[in-house]
Amino acid sequence: MTNDVAIQWFRQDLRLSDNPALIAASRHNNVLPIYILDDDRAGDHVMGAASRWWLYHSLKSLNASIGGKLSVYQGNSIDVLTKVIGNHDVNAIYWNRCYEPWRIDCDSKLKSYLKNMGIKAESTNGSLLWEPWSIRKDNGNPYKVFTPFYRKGCMQAQAPREPLPPPTNKKYLQDKKNALDINQLGLLPKKPWGTKLSSHWDIGESGAHTRFQKFINEGLDHYKDGRNLPTKPYVSRISPYLHHGEISPNQLWYKVRNLADNKHVDHFCSELGWREFSYSQLFFNPELPTKNLQSKFDTFPWVDDSTLLVSWQKGKTGIPMVDAGMRELWQTGYMHNRVRMIVGSFLVKNLRLHWHHGERWFWNTLVDADLANNSSSWQWVAGCGADAAPYFRIFNPVIQGQKFDADGTYVRHFIPEIASLPNKYLFNPWEAPEDILKETGIQLGSTYPKPIIDLKISRDAALEAFKLLKEESL
Repeated sequence: MTNDVAIQWFRQDLRLSDNPALIAASRHNNVLPIYILDDDRAGDHVMGAASRWWLYHSLKSLNASIGGKLSVYQGNSIDVLTKVIGNHDVNAIYWNRCYEPWRIDCDSKLKSYLKNMGIKAESTNGSLLWEPWSIRKDNGNPYKVFTPFYRKGCMQAQAPREPLPPPTNKKYLQDKKNALDINQLGLLPKKPWGTKLSSHWDIGESGAHTRFQKFINEGLDHYKDGRNLPTKPYVSRISPYLHHGEISPNQLWYKVRNLADNKHVDHFCSELGWREFSYSQLFFNPELPTKNLQSKFDTFPWVDDSTLLVSWQKGKTGIPMVDAGMRELWQTGYMHNRVRMIVGSFLVKNLRLHWHHGERWFWNTLVDADLANNSSSWQWVAGCGADAAPYFRIFNPVIQGQKFDADGTYVRHFIPEIASLPNKYLFNPWEAPEDILKETGIQLGSTYPKPIIDLKISRDAALEAFKLLKEESL
């Protein structure tokens, strides 16, 4: 068929290599590659500002990789696709599945709608190693604990598929008449804070592979223990590329598996397993972003204090390790995973502010904001999720800083106003003698905030609140 046209609907798979849907579409004579910015169904989880900034640059990169033939649209996905089909001789539509509840609902309705129209509609897995519904206990129930999920469920299941090469079909069409320019999507922030993020990232499929190769060269051999050190190149920082689909988990999995078989590779793959576990939780618990998985936390006595929340968001709590993490987030759109646990524990346990506040702030400011990972991680640190950290596990940010930022490089980089403090007081400046503060030119409450809360008193209060919660649930 000379007019045989297939739509390749890009979503969170903004790449050409290892893209099952694109491979399927490329079997047709012509491929119409499209992207739809659909904010109509996401509700409270419309893409955050940092993610939209990343998406803008990722779409630019993808468009360049297919010779400027990407057609972009904005609006309800079904409505947009209906119009595109009506304007072109379309025989089939292909896309890779997404797992947010509203996307699952949309896909189901779309397949039924297209079937009635006589259009072939095919979705494939391009973003997970295993489909969430394929990893279950012997009795058919989903796993609630990570270790058996990964070791018994994933590792005893069929191996992930091998990565696919990019398609050889170059017959890309473009909807020049009806499509928008990427700039018309309004993805960039009105205030130019995105410019400070640009120096930290090389966005796009090529940048993803360069980033991962750098990790293999510099970090993989130190990963298992070194991943806790925020100033060392021992973490991949691949999560934003993975979320936007500029690289696939299958590519990561086989890249490291084909290099070596050691504790570092095994641990890296288990972190990919945690991502799979998060998606399993979201699939079987669609209310994960808003509802405690452990219902006993529904009556937990959270504190309502907007002043404390703003201090946390701005990195002005007076607790250096917490403030450094929040400033890294604001300046780079990213935060080291160990530090995420520290700032998260401080918010929900020392400040006793609801984990929803953290989930929302991260959703808006992280370039790797992912509904499954973000929601499950906040439930984990709050103690109310599946296989969560016990609520009584409260990270002491002073001890954490001394242990994982022993030379103070991380804190000094993001909090230069206290850089002159000796290491002994860098993570606890409120304990520094007056003569040292004077000598270093630091005035607590002026040049750097005094702690907004006492770590010991707040820890004891959190434990008491949890104790009462347990008693009420008996």
